[in-house]
Amino acid sequence: MPVVAAIMMAAALAQAGGLPGDEPGNPDEAAVANFGKSLFFDKSLSKNRTQACATCHDPSRAFTDNRDGGVAGAVSLGDDGKSLGDRNTPSTAYVALTPDFHRDDSGQFSGGFFLDGRATTLIQQTTEPLLNPLEMALTDTAEIVARVAENPDYVRTMNSLFGKSIFDDTGRAHMAIIKSIATFERSDFFSPFDSKYDRYLRGEYTLSPDEDLGRSLFFSGLTNCAKCHLNQRYVVSQRETFTNYRFHNIGIPANRTVRSLNGLGQDYRDRGLANHPGVDPTGHAGKFKVPTLRNVAVTGPYMHNGVFKSLHTAVLYYGKFTVRNSPSDTNPETGEPWDNAEFEATIELALLREGQPLNQARANVIVAFLKTLTDRRYEHLLD
Repeated sequence: MPVVAAIMMAAALAQAGGLPGDEPGNPDEAAVANFGKSLFFDKSLSKNRTQACATCHDPSRAFTDNRDGGVAGAVSLGDDGKSLGDRNTPSTAYVALTPDFHRDDSGQFSGGFFLDGRATTLIQQTTEPLLNPLEMALTDTAEIVARVAENPDYVRTMNSLFGKSIFDDTGRAHMAIIKSIATFERSDFFSPFDSKYDRYLRGEYTLSPDEDLGRSLFFSGLTNCAKCHLNQRYVVSQRETFTNYRFHNIGIPANRTVRSLNGLGQDYRDRGLANHPGVDPTGHAGKFKVPTLRNVAVTGPYMHNGVFKSLHTAVLYYGKFTVRNSPSDTNPETGEPWDNAEFEATIELALLREGQPLNQARANVIVAFLKTLTDRRYEHLLD
């Protein structure tokens, strides 16, 4: 079954009532999440049995892919050990707080899953990596079910959680499997809210002078950070995910190294939101979903294609739109001017030029603040 068809089937099943136990307050939710955890770490759910969900979303690395893959970790290797994608693997930390794909009150597209929002819900998103030929590469939903059915413990668990007839209907068995993985992803394991910033809000941590100055700059009108990286602009929440979940073209250049190795070639251009099946492509080429800044200091490389290695570079990049004839005109990783965007015509220059110039000193303290958004268990990864 093609990937898009599989996602559409998952959506139809969900809308038709889903599975037994879908009602709010399902007493088996913890058991479903625990089963989903087993599936999340199971490499047998890939064609060559070499890759699990946790391979590209490693819990020890803030749910990102720590493998080099010959491209400095910019994109992920597939189950075959050689296929390369074209987009950086986003963290699944705090993914459960992502709203379904929709138009918000201002009429802008928001939410959804994957960097182009093409999966409306988390349930729909869960299937695609299993079937994507560049990722886990299973043939169809029947093969997903068959791989799970190989494990007697899984069969017993599925029968217990979803009914003894669950394997009589491949579509419902498939939905039970992806629901279980999604339920695990909704658990507190993915969303602990225990960073230094969270502790600061609770009065349990005192920010350093640089962290506090960076916080002030981040939330102030002096920079443009909060315009896109707050769920509600300038509203401080103890469950803030530091993204408005909208889609923007900020002029990111192509990752030429990746394009030279993944077979797409230097002439290929990633259209982002414009390729979403439910979006009129006019004016949306090159737009990608604003990522969460939770754990951003330990989840590089950066931008939708992993083109920048360091967080400092990613922050300095925005200075190219507000500062001229300065160090901000140069990519510090290459010593050369910033490369051109894939889609120049749709770059949101008015948005990017808001705020005052971002110089080296301001970038340094903003990075210091961003490091405070690191979950406690990942603080040892900070440089």
